[in-house]
Amino acid sequence: MSDPGDMEIEVLVVPDCPHQQLAEERLRQALDDAGLDATGFTTRVVADQADAEQSAFTGSPTILIDGRDPFAEPGTTLSLSCRIYRTPQGPAGAPGLDQLRQALHEAAGTAA
Repeated sequence: MSDPGDMEIEVLVVPDCPHQQLAEERLRQALDDAGLDATGFTTRVVADQADAEQSAFTGSPTILIDGRDPFAEPGTTLSLSCRIYRTPQGPAGAPGLDQLRQALHEAAGTAA
């Protein structure tokens, strides 16, 4: 198992994404809650279709953990659009805190 602190986390967004701040705030909170407060993340703007295809970008915001989208749904097409997440509270512009915590624990190989 690798060191959880070595996780590479990236938030991919389209320019002026209305849910970027919410996704970043929830991700930071989930990292802190998971004891990964020293783990950072980067935010990258996906500006065109070619970049979307290269990044396997399925909408803004997309959160990649070690290059993998833990919230990917089969059959989703690559798109420079807003992304809607299915959360226990209903559709949202970013994953819920519990969903993010679970994804981080799974990526780190630790129990939630």
